[in-house]
Amino acid sequence: MRIDVGEDEQPEISLIALIDCIFFLLMFFMVASSFQKQAEGKAQKQLPITLPESAVSLDRSVADASPVIIGVDIKGGLYWGRDPVTTVELRDRLHAEAQRDPGRPVRIDGDTQVPYQEVVHLLDLCQFEGLTHVSLRTRAGR
Repeated sequence: MRIDVGEDEQPEISLIALIDCIFFLLMFFMVASSFQKQAEGKAQKQLPITLPESAVSLDRSVADASPVIIGVDIKGGLYWGRDPVTTVELRDRLHAEAQRDPGRPVRIDGDTQVPYQEVVHLLDLCQFEGLTHVSLRTRAGR
């Protein structure tokens, strides 16, 4: 004799478990790739800045020989000359420089891949401290 318990349930794939597995794999690969980028970044000895190109080059005889040089790399790292600095240190140095010579020119060396917002932030810092003779360095076009 056969006992009928009701309709047989069809097997179905649980989407919640599948989404959890995909999310876990995504997080694993994101973390693994961030460790790889950190290991590659330590091998660089010079400033990691590639200057953008310009069709017109500035005449070197007109340019001042001793501007304050501020660099910003692709990761947003700031440099005073060749020395890495924090934003607070940069502001303090700009403040001291503006007190000594408010007319001293400032040159910003920004990498081609730096977000424009980083350059605008540097321009704002210079303007806030009273340094208004700011130029952006480029390399001559080919």
